[in-house]
Amino acid sequence: MDDKKIKVTLVKSVIGTKESHRATVRGLGLRRLNSSSELQDTPAIRGMINKIAYLLKCEG
Repeated sequence: MDDKKIKVTLVKSVIGTKESHRATVRGLGLRRLNSSSELQDTPAIRGMINKIAYLLKCEG
């Protein structure tokens, strides 16, 4: 299970979103629009992705 990865890309701006959602974006390692991050597939990461799914595109 340690080798499972999820690639997330920020496809929508964080302008006008809740502060907690912006913090979640930063927590996933995303900085600006169209930036990507490759993360471990853990329940904690899945929860963060679900919280801000409307801002992201996920692969893998």
